[in-house]
Parts: sequence; structure tokens; C-alpha cells
Amino acid sequence: MSRAALAARIGESVRTPPVRIIHLGLGAFHRAHQAWYTDQVDDNGEWGIAAFTGRSAQAALELSPQDGLYTLIERSDAGDSAALVSSIVEAVDGSDTARFVELMAAESTALVTLTVTEAGYRLRADGSPDLGDSALAADLAFLADNLDRAARGAISAGGPTTTLGRLVLGLEARRLAGAGAIAIVPCDNMPDNGPLVERAVWALATMLNAETAEWIAAHVAFVSTSVDRITPKTTADDIAAAAGLTGWADRSPVVTEPFRDWVLSGHFPAGRPAWERAGARFVDDIEPFERRKLWLLNGAHSLLAYAGLLRGHDSVAAAMADPVCRGWVNDFWDDAVRHLPAGLLALDEYRAALIERFDNTRIEHRLAQISAEAVTKLRVRIAPVVLAERAEGRQAAAGIRAIASWASLVLAGRQMVDAEAAQIGVIAARPTDAAIAGLVALVDARLAQDAAILADITALVGEYQAE
Repeated sequence: MSRAALAARIGESVRTPPVRIIHLGLGAFHRAHQAWYTDQVDDNGEWGIAAFTGRSAQAALELSPQDGLYTLIERSDAGDSAALVSSIVEAVDGSDTARFVELMAAESTALVTLTVTEAGYRLRADGSPDLGDSALAADLAFLADNLDRAARGAISAGGPTTTLGRLVLGLEARRLAGAGAIAIVPCDNMPDNGPLVERAVWALATMLNAETAEWIAAHVAFVSTSVDRITPKTTADDIAAAAGLTGWADRSPVVTEPFRDWVLSGHFPAGRPAWERAGARFVDDIEPFERRKLWLLNGAHSLLAYAGLLRGHDSVAAAMADPVCRGWVNDFWDDAVRHLPAGLLALDEYRAALIERFDNTRIEHRLAQISAEAVTKLRVRIAPVVLAERAEGRQAAAGIRAIASWASLVLAGRQMVDAEAAQIGVIAARPTDAAIAGLVALVDARLAQDAAILADITALVGEYQAE
């Protein structure tokens, strides 16, 4: 259905702005967050988004027949409200290298946003590109042979499949076209994500073409962000709810909570939407905001995912209704806030808001969904708090429990999606004590090198296994 036809059917005004933003990682969170913010402030229809899928083309298959339009349902205990979001003007299969290169080479394109998950960047623990990753190695080999031809649009099929590979190809296309400066805006839960992605992109470009790397250093701005909006996977019931609210059979609505937050730090050399009009904040130092969100929201989510699953719960709200799990979350928050600047971050208010959000029984945030990519998540959400607490002579019991709960699930044979699945499987096959040590080291070597931390995790795993 065309935008005009849908607008006439549901009685709403629908814009079709030109593409000025490219997004990598078309999924529910992007549509609940960056696309929503853009839609809220683009009164003049200037900032259309071309959103490319990641591992699966399904989102593009669902959204393309709808001209990129979708319903956003805000869900609270008070009820549902629905709005039509029109900022995505192209929903594109991520394998369409030709269209990606064409848009990256266009002078009108001002920025690239990304939501590809932490593991999607395929980085080592030190932040360098993981050349042992088969997909990234394949991209490097392809680009070594085809960078110039692909960047000039001479290759219509095939191309890089990883985020870093796609970015390097797209930026080379922009350099060759003389299209000018651009901003890259990663919106994934990684500390200092702007500079982290900058170093990784530059490192990969350096392996391929010195001129490309030099151009990136001079013309590409990498913006750091902290993003926050709980967005569970859409269900068949949600699709029915959307139709009931709007009268339109939307194949791909998004359900999210009323709360949203976006903090950004960096500059946009080719311009940007006025996201601050929808509540986004631009700051000089983003690190405290990143740590608050990573530790308090994401860290608590990971603790609930692994410890809550062991106690038989399946959602955040169900786990928070368990007084034992709720106590563990508050204990972890007590540990974390000791290492955050209280005056700047309004920590008491933030914690109170988190409790209200976690208690929202109508947001089905599944623990199985949160449990994915445990190695990367525990490394940035839990390990820093444990190390900081131990350095000051405290137990860090709640953080220890999060890691031990994950290890217990692994050793019990529970299947969880993880980019490190092959290595996890090898480690888990070892004798129990060696397996625990290996799993802990995979999260953060410093944890495994501390005999007292390792002993506490091993003891807790033993307790779980004895139950």
C-alpha cells in the first residue's frame, strides 16, 4: 500500500522525505528509538531514513509493501496508544550492496546510524577487529580484491556482510564520489561506542587502502551515544492489537514502553535532525551517562536474565515480582552507584524509574531474548562493577551471581545465542572447575586471574548444581 493510500485510509498526514540518513540494523529497537525521534521532529519532511537489515531480510520484506510505514504502540499498565511512524522511506535487504553504495556516495546523505548489537561489530576484547571471525575475514578478502570496483558501483551482486566491511566500502564510495563529510552514529550498548567504532573502521581501512584510512580520519565524525527504550519482540497478539487501535492491518508493528532516552556526544559535519526537540540530550562528556545505563538498566537485565531463568522466570516483570530477584537487583544497583557521579545523574530518580519500568507487566520483555550474547554483555555490564567493588574490598555478591548464573546455565546445557558459542562449547566440555575458570576468563581475564573472585563464582555454581 502506498503512503498516500494509507494516509487516506487512516486519516493521517504522511510525509515522504528524501533519504538523508542510512541505518544499519533494521529492527524493532531502531523503529522504537532513532526512527521515532526523527519522525517526531521532521516537520518539514527533510530527513528520510533508508534502513538496511542485518542477518535476516525479514524486516524489509514486511515493511517494503507498506512503504516503510509502521505502527508504534506505547504500552503501559494504563493502556495502549498507537501512532503511525513515517520516517523510514526505504526498507532495504542488507545484501543490496549496490543501493547501499549509491546512498553512501550521495552528497545528500548526512549520517549513518547503527543498531547491530554489541556482537555485530565483531571486535576483540581490546576493541580491534576480530580477524579470526570468518565473516569479517571473508569481507577483508573480498574488499582486498574488489574495494575500488565495488565502491564505484561496478559490482551489483555480493559484497561485504559485516558492519565494519559495509562501512569501509560505503566510506570509500563516498571518498571517490567527493561527497563530503559524514557522521557515523553507533547506537549499541558499548562504552565509548563512537571512538570504539572509529578505531575499528580505521583499522580495517588501513589494512585495505591508506588513502581510504586517511580520508576517514579527516572527513568522518564518530558520535558516541547512550540509548534507552525497552522494546520486546513483536507477537501475533501485538499485530492484532495494532489493527484494533488503528483499523489498519500492519504486518510489522512495534511495541515499546512510554519511557525513552537518548544522549549523544559529538559533531555532525553534514547536519542532523533536531532530535533534542523530542527529548534527546547533547553533552560534552557522555561516559557517566553510558555507565549509568549500561550498569543500572542493562546490568540488571543481565542479572535477571541468568539468575531469573534459574529460578524459573521467563520475563523481566515476572522476575522482578520475585522478592529474591528484586533484592539481587537492588544489591547490584547499590554496588554500581558507588562508582557513578550521583549529582550529575540523579541516581535515586533513575533507580525509581527503572523499578517502575521493570514492573510493567504489559511489556513482555523475555529473559531468553536478553540472555543472548552473554559474553559481550557481561564484559561491559557486570565485570566493571565487580572489579571496582573488589578493588575497594567489598564482595560484589550480586555481580558475582550474574556471572555464576550464566556459567551455571551453560554447564547445564542451556542453549543461548552467542557469537562466542563455539568457544563456549569447547570450554564447557572441560572438567567443571576448569570450565568455570575458562568461562569467567572469556568474559574478562582479570576476573579469572583473581583467585578470590574465581573461588566465589565456583562456589555459587556449585550451589546451583546441587539444587
